[in-house]
Formats: sequence, structure tokens, C-alpha cells
Amino acid sequence: MDEFTIIRLGHHADGIAAGPIFAPRTLPGEVITGRLDGQAVLDVRIVTPSDHRVTAPCVHFKTCGGCHLQHASDSFVADFKTDVVRTALSAKGLSTDFRPIKTSPTKSRRRAVFSARRTKKAALAGFHTRASDVIVEVPECQLLHPDVASALPMVEALAIVGSSRKGALSATVTQSKAGLDVLVTGGKPLDQALRSELGATAEKFHLARLSWGDEVIVLRAPPFQSFGAAQVVPPSGAFLQATAHGEQALVSAVLRSVGGAKRLVDLFSGSGTFSLPLAQKSEVHAVESVGAMLTALDHGWRQASGLKKVTHEARDLFRRPLLPDELEQFDAIVLDPPRAGAEAQVAEIAKTRVPRIAYVSCNPVSFARDAAVLAMVGYTLDWIQVVDQFRWSSHVELASQFSKSN
Repeated sequence: MDEFTIIRLGHHADGIAAGPIFAPRTLPGEVITGRLDGQAVLDVRIVTPSDHRVTAPCVHFKTCGGCHLQHASDSFVADFKTDVVRTALSAKGLSTDFRPIKTSPTKSRRRAVFSARRTKKAALAGFHTRASDVIVEVPECQLLHPDVASALPMVEALAIVGSSRKGALSATVTQSKAGLDVLVTGGKPLDQALRSELGATAEKFHLARLSWGDEVIVLRAPPFQSFGAAQVVPPSGAFLQATAHGEQALVSAVLRSVGGAKRLVDLFSGSGTFSLPLAQKSEVHAVESVGAMLTALDHGWRQASGLKKVTHEARDLFRRPLLPDELEQFDAIVLDPPRAGAEAQVAEIAKTRVPRIAYVSCNPVSFARDAAVLAMVGYTLDWIQVVDQFRWSSHVELASQFSKSN
């Protein structure tokens, strides 16, 4: 066995020793032993533990691949995630004020993607082990909201009727006000017999909606989500913030940044996570590439009361970003792009005089790249709010405010 000293954590939360050598579930300052396999340390044994090492709260931690940092104290994780953002900014020569991190509580994840496959006698449902296609059951998961955690028997039932013996299916299970909203991919092709069995399964488990690929099989009740004063039914499997707590933290940050604008544009709007709460005080133009999400947003707005005008536009902002003359119609901009960031759109924003931008990001690296472009043309990065709704993972989200004096 070789001995190593962990120097720091990487972006995926693996411990890194000189080399670099990577060791999972280790912390900076720890002395470990293990068997070196390429650049990875296997059969890790902790010789000198960190002061921040704690007992993992979940019995599945060593087998499930969903969490990376349950062995670290909450304060360490909070500092680590904040530093990931700070380091990304520093690489671009940027710095700003950081508001205290907002961390979602345990058992609050309202969506999970379970994997399931048939076995000789029944079925197995859960999450994959680390870097493997092996499925492990997670009946005592400390992340999932109890409504979602209770879905495992239902997912197993779907696998029994709808998966082949050779492959696994995926079930995206989302908590809604009307019950569980379930989207299954990778299952057997639909025929009349399977439709009948799926309908019976949805009824047995009181599902609000069950979709099989692109087809809605059962809609027992509209699976509403609350976005401000509006009730919205997003398309099956559509993007939704991972926890209600995390969503509220991000919405509050955006409202703090641009909530006073008379007219604003919400780019990458989805089904209205930010558009509809902002419409309580501002006119909003929502832009999103997925038409079904905009249809859901529009229906939610029309059914709500007391909201200002919300218009929408289906547009691929990577291929056809809004141009400066379009952007200049607005007093503020909201950006919430996917992990790739908004490089093309930010290049156009940089040509405008729009005084306020709220930028929400799930990738500190692409955010820092875009922030540097804005900084070069006179925008100030006023503050960042780090939000940890993927607790115990290496995933980091943030909301921020940019301002420009005219």
C-alpha cells in the first residue's frame, strides 16, 4: 500500500494528491493509504482524518453514486462550493461580494431519476453505484422528499410490466401538488396490452400523470407546480429546480436584482420559474426554445389573477440570440441558461445599454466566461448568491446581479 496526502478537492469533489492522484471520499489535509491504479487510489484507508470529516448520515453513501460529500461537515461543503465559484471568477480576473450560501435541507429533493430493471423474480429500482451501471436500492435516501422516496415500489412495478430483461429503464419522478408525475424512457415499445398494464399501475399508485416516452398514458390530475401566483403544468420531464427551497432562493435573488423593472425579458425562461413571479410587478417577455414549456407558461399566466402582461416567444437562443435593438426595449434582463452558458446571447447583450442583468447559472466556469465578457464592456458584477440545492454533491448553482451605469 502507498501513502498519500490530500492537498485539495477537485471540481468533482475527489481528493487530489500530488501527481495528480485522485482519491474519492477524502478531504484536504488527510493522510491516506491505498493501492494506486493509474491516477486513482483504490481501497482507500484514512490514516489521519480531517477535522471536517463526519459520519455520513446515509447508510447508502458507500454504495450509491449520488452523493460525493457526505463525509464532510456542512461548513466545509458550504465553503467548498463558494470557493468553486470564487476560483472560476478569479481565473477570469473577477471578484465580487458573496452573499451567505443557501443550502436546501435534507429530504427535500422533489425530483429523482431512478433506474430500474427486471430480475428473475421481480425488479430492482434505485440509483447507480459510482462510475458503474450497477443499480443499488436506496430505501433510506437522505436527499429525496418522502413523496419521491416512496416511489421505488411503483418504479419496480413499471419495470416488471415495461422493461426487457436485457436493459434498464429510467423513471423521472417529480413531486407535484396533485401527486407524482412520472416519465419513463428506455422501456418496451407501446402496444395495447402494455398501455392497459401501465394504466392499471398508474391507478394502483395514484399517479397524477404517467408518460411513456413522448406519449402521455394516464392523466388522472394535472401535476401543477406553483410559480409565484400561477399554477403551471410543465410538460412531462421538463426542467424544474431540484428543491422548492432552492427555487425560492434563486427566485428571491432574481426579484432582488430586477424586480423593480417596468419591462423585462426572461431568456431561457422554461415554464416560467422566474417569469411568473416577476409578473407580479413587471411586464415580462419570456423566450424559450421548447414550445411546450411556453404553452404551459402562457396557460398558467392566463389562469392566474393579478399578474401583469406576459408575452412569449419560441426561439433558439444559441443559434438566434436576441439582438441589441430587441434587447434595448427592456429595462432588465434575466438569464438562466443550461450548463453551456449563454455565450452567443451575452455577446449581443454586451452591445446594449440595458442597466440591470440577473444571471442564474448551474456552471461556475461558463458563468465566469460570460461574466468576463460583460465586465469588459462596463458591467459591474455586484454580488453572487450561491445556492446548494444538490446537497452533498459537487454541483453548484448561483444567482447574480450585473449593473451598468448609463
